[in-house]
Amino acid sequence: MAAVAANELGPMLTASEVAAMLHLHVNTVKRLGDRGELPFYRVCKRGDRRFRLEDVMAFLNRNR
Repeated sequence: MAAVAANELGPMLTASEVAAMLHLHVNTVKRLGDRGELPFYRVCKRGDRRFRLEDVMAFLNRNR
């Protein structure tokens, strides 16, 4: 897995922030990520998920 600088990825959102944007439960957002429908990045030692704003907007456009 290649390391990428955070400033190269653009604005990042937590699963909770994405859930609020999409009016979904946080577990649904995580499930979308697990299925590959919504790309995410793992951050920190705990492996928290972060979603790029650009990917979330693309997901919205695909699923209108």
